[in-house]
Amino acid sequence: MSEDFILVNDVGTTGTRAIIYDRNAGVIAESYSELPQVFPKPGWTEQDPVGIYEKCVEVTREALKSAGVGPEQILAMGIATQRTTSMLWDRNTGEPVYNAITWQDTRMSDECERINRSLYFKSLHVIGGAFQGVASLSKSLKRNALGKMLITAAHFTITPAMSSAHARWLLDNVEGAAEKARAGDLLFGTVDTWLLWNYTGGKTHATDFSNVSATGMYDPFQMKWSTELMKPFKLPGDLVLPEIRETSGDFGTTDVFGHPIPIKCVVADQQAALFGEACFEVGSVKCTNGTGTFIDMNTGDEPVASVHKMTPMIAWKMRGETTYMLEGIISSAGSSIQFLRDNLKLIKEAAESESLALSTDDTGGVYVVPAFTGLSAPYWDPFARGTVIGLTRATTREQVVRATLESIAYQCKDVVAAMEKDTGIRVCDIKADGGASQNDFLLQFLADILDTDVERPEILEATALGAAYFAGIAAGIWEFPDDILRIRGVEREFKPDMPSETRGSLYAGWKKAVGRAQHWA
Repeated sequence: MSEDFILVNDVGTTGTRAIIYDRNAGVIAESYSELPQVFPKPGWTEQDPVGIYEKCVEVTREALKSAGVGPEQILAMGIATQRTTSMLWDRNTGEPVYNAITWQDTRMSDECERINRSLYFKSLHVIGGAFQGVASLSKSLKRNALGKMLITAAHFTITPAMSSAHARWLLDNVEGAAEKARAGDLLFGTVDTWLLWNYTGGKTHATDFSNVSATGMYDPFQMKWSTELMKPFKLPGDLVLPEIRETSGDFGTTDVFGHPIPIKCVVADQQAALFGEACFEVGSVKCTNGTGTFIDMNTGDEPVASVHKMTPMIAWKMRGETTYMLEGIISSAGSSIQFLRDNLKLIKEAAESESLALSTDDTGGVYVVPAFTGLSAPYWDPFARGTVIGLTRATTREQVVRATLESIAYQCKDVVAAMEKDTGIRVCDIKADGGASQNDFLLQFLADILDTDVERPEILEATALGAAYFAGIAAGIWEFPDDILRIRGVEREFKPDMPSETRGSLYAGWKKAVGRAQHWA
């Protein structure tokens, strides 16, 4: 084969995938392998950094072999990764001092709660809250950088998912780590940084703006590592932090596969999906439906201050221009369907949920609130618990299944409504991707309850595609944005077909059900 190709490593929490694309963004070959997780104690979630890298190399070799493509035919490589999973390693030996602590880990919950209750953070909340009250009288105060920072501070809290919390635990609990840090021998990084360092033989210790903005260690308003955010954890101290580079650009080369391959992109998974869905316009929104649902809005060249605790992040930086986004996370989406299958045994496979939901006209007044681990945006209630309400003797299995699918759309409406209030932007259409977006009933109900068009692309794996686009743009294969818009195909468009009275009544019932589920534990 004489054509040139793009290689992508898409590294999630449960698995890693290597995909090879042609110049039309068509998939030539792919290979996948699961990534084991380690659970030393309840609430602790870790992964072996060396194992992550080795699996990435393994699946990449398999994809190249399957495609019949030599490394010399790869024009560019892109790396998309899970966010905030963090590690420390010895810059001299390349050995991690401990396992990677993942974004799901909760071992620092008590310490984070202590920090959030500290005088320092209470002061931030009071000052920010006072400013927000004054700013409500003036749009100009809301729009300037300092004003946005203060409003964000009013609602900001430290969480155990942040990389700063992970680094602090490692320094305090791994023998010899603090001493190595004082000697300047410990490198800090998230999964992308670790992979880059290994792929380039230790020549590149870097990350990109999308990944670093999710760590809780970076100020997206001033575009720099934040001493204020790291101060509660007494960081950075002597840690060596990675260089921050543009998402689409030069990250060095890898010789691991027998011929130099230029690495042209490093990007966080949800930001990659936003780009892969061609959400280039301010106010454009993508909805990734997987185990959880991630809703992201392009907010343009300025970060948005959220009063609903949705932290502004950098979507990408390319050619000197920064694009920001606002994100809302729904913890239980596809996982609620898994609950029907694995726990309640109401369905045999996830795909069955669609046919069962379509077989009944309504839920008979049943609502399912899948707050298995609490409710995230915009409620932020860790004490909420899963609820099924409205049951009667006439309730059927089909209605419970339908109500569970509807709950995903209701949660999406909650988040989108909060985003609209934060940004002042009316969401006119949504681009849906991810495995659960194969469900026609879910996307049609999403369109109905949001009263907006929902597009399903031809390629549902938007994360890897976004990384391919970034790498291809840096390599000169594609022009931004024209070629991306030309390549992207829509498989189906779902249009709202529900009377406004019905929509209002159904959503009012959902809000009432959520009220019953809150503050339970």
